[in-house]
Amino acid sequence: MTVPVVASLAALQVAGNQVASMIFMYGAIFAIFYFVLLRPQQKQRKAHNEMVKQLKKGDEVVTAGGLVGEVMHIAPRAADGAVGMEDRVTIKSGESRVVIERGRIARVGASAPAA
Repeated sequence: MTVPVVASLAALQVAGNQVASMIFMYGAIFAIFYFVLLRPQQKQRKAHNEMVKQLKKGDEVVTAGGLVGEVMHIAPRAADGAVGMEDRVTIKSGESRVVIERGRIARVGASAPAA
């Protein structure tokens, strides 16, 4: 009568080890996924948001569509004047003026030299 009880306890221990190793394996895969994909993307997004929030009149910008121009005017969309990604930015490219959203700016260059 003791032999079947010991055998069933041994089977439970083996199953427990398999479950623990499986949980460890999934945890390791998630950790690798987080540090290789998610964390760098979050850092890049945060850096881009900070760059766009620092935008000021006279800066040279490149839009997501590839349009290069100089910032002429920034109009906040929020009633309280808070900086947001939906703010309208007027840029001058050549003889044209284009209104875009602040969040669509891909890159900010140095301030354009005064002419």
